[in-house]
Amino acid sequence: MKPPPTSSSSSSSSTFILTRKPRLSPYLFTLLAFILFITILYGQDLGCILGQLDLDISPHRPPSSFTEKHYKKLPFSIGEKEDGCDVFSGKWVWDPLNRPLYQESECPYIQPQLTCQEHGRPDRDYQFWRWQPHGCSLPSFNASLMLETLRNKRMMFVGDSLNRGQYVSMVCLLHSLIPDHAKSMETFGSLTVFTAKDYNATIEFYWAPFLLESNSDDAVVHRVSDRVVRRGSIYKHGKHWKGVDIMVFNTYLWQGSFDDEEKEIVEVSTEDAYRMGMKSMLRWAKNNMNPKKTRVFFTSMSPSHQKSIDWGAEPNGNCYNQTEMIADPNYWGSDCRKSIMGVIGEVFRKSKFPITFLNITQLSLYRKDAHTSIYKKQWSPLTPKQIANPTSYADCVHWCLPGLQDTWNELLFAKLFYT
Repeated sequence: MKPPPTSSSSSSSSTFILTRKPRLSPYLFTLLAFILFITILYGQDLGCILGQLDLDISPHRPPSSFTEKHYKKLPFSIGEKEDGCDVFSGKWVWDPLNRPLYQESECPYIQPQLTCQEHGRPDRDYQFWRWQPHGCSLPSFNASLMLETLRNKRMMFVGDSLNRGQYVSMVCLLHSLIPDHAKSMETFGSLTVFTAKDYNATIEFYWAPFLLESNSDDAVVHRVSDRVVRRGSIYKHGKHWKGVDIMVFNTYLWQGSFDDEEKEIVEVSTEDAYRMGMKSMLRWAKNNMNPKKTRVFFTSMSPSHQKSIDWGAEPNGNCYNQTEMIADPNYWGSDCRKSIMGVIGEVFRKSKFPITFLNITQLSLYRKDAHTSIYKKQWSPLTPKQIANPTSYADCVHWCLPGLQDTWNELLFAKLFYT
C-alpha cells in the first residue's frame, strides 16, 4: 500500500486544488449597508414599535417599551418633582384646538340620555376644556396603542350609570379606528359588550350599581325609592367578571342592607354600607384575579350639582343653565361626602391586593357646566308644570358626551401605561 502523498509529492502532481476566499457580492454589500443605515437611523423608533406589540400591563412595571433597561422614564412618569406628579391635582385649561376628542354625531353608541347637542343644548363650551395636572402633563390618549393592548383581551366597567357613561366614552374614543364591519355592540341583560373583531377584544359594561346583589339589579327597571343590598353577595355578579384583563369598578349611593335568610332588613349608615361593598370587591379581586396579569381600577364618587347655594349662587337653583365651571380650587359641594372618600382610603390602605385609584371627584366638582341638565331624552313625558320650571327636572348627576368623562378615561389611560 502506498503511503499518502507528502506535500512535496502533491506539489509535483499535475492536479491542483485552488481555494479562494469568498468575495462579497456588490448587491449583497449594498443591501447590508442599507439595513445598517436604516437600523442606525430608525433603531429607537423600531424598538418602540416592537415593544408596543408585547405590552406588559402588570401593575409592577410599565410597558416593556418604556422600561429603564432601554429608555429613561418619560417626563410624565417622574413629573417635575422628585416624588412624581399627582395627576388628580390640577386645573382646567381652555383648549379648543384639541377638544373635543370626538364628535357627538360621529359616535353612534352614546345613549340618548347623554347626547346633549342632539337634544337642544345651545352651547358647546363644556366640550373644550382639558385637565392640566400641576407639575406635569397628561399623555395624549393613543387609541391605536389602547386597541393593540386590548388584543385578545377583555376590558370591563362594572358599576352604575356613571360608570356606564365612562364605558361609552371609552368606546367612542376607540371605535373610529375600527371598520364598521369589524365592530358590534350587543346587550345581554346586565351585560353590554362592544367587540373589536379584528383585535379579538371586547370592552364591556356590567350593570351592578352596588357591586353586591341589590333590588336595583335590573338593568332597565331600577328606580326604587328604598334601595337595599345583600351582604356577602358579590359572587352573584362576580361570576360574569371572571377572565377579565382590565377591570374598572365604581359605585355610588348606598341606603341599606339585608343580610340573612329571612331577609330581615337592617339599616346601616352610608359609610358602613360603602365599606362593606369595597371590602367585598377587593376580596373578590384577590380570589379571582392575578395581579401579575390583570389591572384593577376603582373610580371615586362622581359629584352632582343639585344645590346652587353650594357655589354661592341664589338658592333653589342647580346645574340648569350653568355654562361656566366653579373657579374656587377648594370647592367641595354638599352632595359629596368626604367621609366616603375616607372610607375608600381606609379600605385601600389595608388591602394587599394592588388596585389603582382614579380620584376623579375633585376635578369633576368644578364642572357644574358639564351635566346633561335638561338636554337629554326624558324617561317619561314632561308635565306642563315641569316644562314651566326647567330646574325641577334638570339632571345634575350625569354628564354630556363628549365631555368630562373623556378626561376620566385619559386618566385611566395614563395610569394604565405610564405610572
